[in-house]
Amino acid sequence: MALTSAFTSFNLPVRNVEQSKAFFIGLGFELNPQFPENESSAAIVIGDNLQIMLIHQSFFNTLTEKESVDTSKYAQMTIALAFESRGKVDEIVNTALSLGGKLHAEPEYHGSMYHWGFVDLDGHLWAINCMNMGE
Repeated sequence: MALTSAFTSFNLPVRNVEQSKAFFIGLGFELNPQFPENESSAAIVIGDNLQIMLIHQSFFNTLTEKESVDTSKYAQMTIALAFESRGKVDEIVNTALSLGGKLHAEPEYHGSMYHWGFVDLDGHLWAINCMNMGE
């Protein structure tokens, strides 16, 4: 059997936990009630057994000896999520833009995949996709 994780959490450094939390809740995601929120962090559920931890930059810096990425200059990764329809992709990206996010990419079609992207308040790149174009 292949190695699989029972639960996955991505830790994202943010400048302001409350603003970032409001951004992701505004997109329609929810807080993970199993993780206590405080001024240093908040857990946002983004899928089954999948969450992002919004961690204040100063606390994040205590978790590693490496310098964190300056997202205004560098991309460390793109977080790609897939949804059920092109309309949902458009809704999510448009909502992200209305909440202060920035456009990361223009909409693209790749065979049976529709892709659009945004940059969140802290410069993290999000690819929002629909894998089934049969709508």
